[in-house]
Amino acid sequence: MPRAELTQASGARTMSIHYNTPPTCEDQSFTDARAAVDLLIELYTTSTEFLRTAFKAYLDGDLSEGQYRAYYPQIKLQTHSYQRPDSRLSYGHVDSPGTYSTTITQPLLFAGYLKHQLELLLLSHAEPVTVGYSTVPIPVHFALEPGSPVGSGSSHQLTSGLRDRFDVPDISHVNDYIVNGTHERTPGQDTPLAPFPAQRVDYSLHRLVHYTACAPRHFQNYVLFTNYQFYIDEFCTLARDLMKSGDSTYKRFVEPGNVVTNRGELTPTSGVAPARLPQMPAYHLVGDKGRGITLINIGVGPSNAKTITDHVAVLRPHAWLMLGHCAGLRNMQQLGDYVLAHAYVREDKVLDNDIPVTVPIPPLAEIQQALESAVAEVTGLEGYDLKRIMRTGTVASVDNRNWELQDQREPVRRLSQSRAIALDMESATIAANGFRLRVPYGTLLCVSDKPLQGELKLPGMASEFYKNQVAQHLQIGMLALTKMSEMKPERLHSRKLRSFHETAFQ
Repeated sequence: MPRAELTQASGARTMSIHYNTPPTCEDQSFTDARAAVDLLIELYTTSTEFLRTAFKAYLDGDLSEGQYRAYYPQIKLQTHSYQRPDSRLSYGHVDSPGTYSTTITQPLLFAGYLKHQLELLLLSHAEPVTVGYSTVPIPVHFALEPGSPVGSGSSHQLTSGLRDRFDVPDISHVNDYIVNGTHERTPGQDTPLAPFPAQRVDYSLHRLVHYTACAPRHFQNYVLFTNYQFYIDEFCTLARDLMKSGDSTYKRFVEPGNVVTNRGELTPTSGVAPARLPQMPAYHLVGDKGRGITLINIGVGPSNAKTITDHVAVLRPHAWLMLGHCAGLRNMQQLGDYVLAHAYVREDKVLDNDIPVTVPIPPLAEIQQALESAVAEVTGLEGYDLKRIMRTGTVASVDNRNWELQDQREPVRRLSQSRAIALDMESATIAANGFRLRVPYGTLLCVSDKPLQGELKLPGMASEFYKNQVAQHLQIGMLALTKMSEMKPERLHSRKLRSFHETAFQ
């Protein structure tokens, strides 16, 4: 088995560490994106299979002496030109000469994304990209498939001595320095080519399985977040009806536990439903090339909203929308009216350390237009008549569900000064994290109560309200995402989301 030697200086001593490693591979240059992705898949497969085999031997007590290490593959671009690329593109190019690189994980899962990014990069710069192994080790945890069970006689066997035999996750590689704009360029080091390094992506892929009970391969490029189970129930009914009818729009319906119902079938053909639902269950209507819809019940609160969007973002979706209920703040609003957010008051607090509250979160024209068009199409109202049921304005998100129990004078004055028309706990978080993580975002809420006017839902009223409004609201959200899926990704990924020194990959 090949061995690599690492020499470390420790005071007056020099210590040599010998690693068992898979076969090495010389870096290769490519002007063909598909060929570059094929090599990434080959290198990654070699590394992870090596680690999985060694880890199995470790669990069985049959691992030979020594330490075992394999590396992430990487993509590197070196350009010497200041030539300006197509200025209409928000991504797919670098802004100055230099050497740019990024580590890559799960290249088979991201094959379509990587091919698209590399095609634009090669077109913009007319320079080859280089593919080879990086110097960043793959933690043994991340060499395993997300969610895969680990068989062991005892927990002690898993942890005792594990770090002496394998690399484990390094928190210095699991961060958001690049997307937060706090990454500092260091002379002599490569500039980031992508928004997330490989370990950050791997961390989120494993977290997604934990929170949603679905494998990352099922997630679609168009995502709906909701804070009510009613939407999930309606989505599941609709999805099963679509599968039974053989509708050609979607290929399969996937539920938690990777329970798959294929088009034209009445019952699931694979997967096992979990004994209990995960914290934020996900459901997927799978379309060609990821053009389907994923719906996630994030529950209540900004913490959940940040947590799930932190992880969904590494899949680089083309858009995400918040569909939920809100408190209407204006006397002229009626229960069941829609609120299309075009600005946000952020009092959720969970993102304050990542993006200052002074940063405006702008509306994205393509998202706004798709949502308004969908509302008009589903309700049959247009133009001035649409104002009867929908209002565009500022949405405030707070971290205290029972804000009404406080002294109301100060918060009500603040809400009035901000011109807010609705209040919830998640929308500003999802929009701000979309802005921060460069994922196009939007919000369409439904007024479910009016606390300032004393209009609160009673149990009977609530059930009738949900029965009448959820189906229509969900239909609007799905139609809006369908309209977006018909646009080119380059159009959706607005230049508004790009900072001074952006990565080439979106």
